[in-house]
Amino acid sequence: MKVIQEKIDLNHLDKTNWPTYRFDEIAGKISETVKPEEAEVDIYVGLEHLDGEDIHIRRKGVPDDVKGSKLRCYPGDIIFGKRRAYQRKAAIVDFDGICSAHAFVFRANPDVIDPKLFPFFLHSDQFMHRMVDISVGGLSPTINWGDLKSQEFLLPPKDQQAQLAQLLWAMDEVIERENALLNRVKQSYETLINQFMIHGNYVDGQLIKTKCGLLDSRIETYKLKDCLLAKPMYGANASSKPYELDSPRYIRITDIDDEGNLIKEDKVTIDSSDYEQYVLSDNDFLFARTGNTVGKTLLYKNEMGNAVFAGYLIKFDINEELLNPKFLFYFTKSLKYESFKRKMIKVGAQPNINSEEYQSMVLPKFSIEVQNELCKKLDDLKSNIDLVKVKISSSQSLQKSLINQVF
Repeated sequence: MKVIQEKIDLNHLDKTNWPTYRFDEIAGKISETVKPEEAEVDIYVGLEHLDGEDIHIRRKGVPDDVKGSKLRCYPGDIIFGKRRAYQRKAAIVDFDGICSAHAFVFRANPDVIDPKLFPFFLHSDQFMHRMVDISVGGLSPTINWGDLKSQEFLLPPKDQQAQLAQLLWAMDEVIERENALLNRVKQSYETLINQFMIHGNYVDGQLIKTKCGLLDSRIETYKLKDCLLAKPMYGANASSKPYELDSPRYIRITDIDDEGNLIKEDKVTIDSSDYEQYVLSDNDFLFARTGNTVGKTLLYKNEMGNAVFAGYLIKFDINEELLNPKFLFYFTKSLKYESFKRKMIKVGAQPNINSEEYQSMVLPKFSIEVQNELCKKLDDLKSNIDLVKVKISSSQSLQKSLINQVF
């Protein structure tokens, strides 16, 4: 990468003589439509399978998942989400398949742009900001081809494009190696949780069926309700207002991510002066009882800052002589917990689990010393996961900066 940077100084690119092209000169729109049942392919990609600001497709569906005409795509094409362009979804196809009709399928014109450089151009601020500007509609703004094809863009000369593409792909390789490392650490984390919740510290034991699923026959069980100091408490039924430093954060179900972390963005405070009973204490365990987030959990820690919790969350005050709250939190990352949720969730207008049902959750019973031992191991793995995520975020920021220096 250093060699390429010496040949092309990205900090001092002279763009005065760079050519300008209409988008329909840069790429073609592939409009081959096909019905899923007639496509004779095994892969379907919808917009839900694309991640924002990622040139790779990391999830896929199958044609049987969908109905209606879809777009055919081929290796080297780009699937671009034409709805909600602000989500910045554009990814490279490396398979024969079909994709959502709510996407464009683009194919680079190699006479104008190096196909290896093309996906990075689509992720440049120059291109993405223009896509937002020309989108039309209210709830689901969409790009029309008639508006897009005539848009003009500045491109680097052809004799520089291969080197620029090599630089950007080298950065992408760094990110992919870091992603691979993240997946390995996550797999170790998940394996340790799931194996421990079956075997504990025992080896070569007989597995038996219990109300907590398969367990080593030497492991006893208890219910969550046996480990509580007080009756579970529902959150505040109050509205929110913009966050202020001298006010408690108002934690809503949408503030908890899938991994049980407290999201840092979009903080609010409670719009009420009567909130003392909802103030959280260290090691309070929160459970999301309804909606699409049902089953999410958060272990509140004092370092998260002064906070109160909202309705649709239930607080459990754990007896720490019997159950380490962090052990309970890690249990909710296990396959046993997923099985419990599937059994208990009531499906309706809003899926939900009430506090009585949640208290019936059966847990493997270990001594506090054994629980602490597992938590220490998982804390270390979780710290490694967080460190790798920081590295990936830093690399992605650098990649984005490089893309915008080029375009």
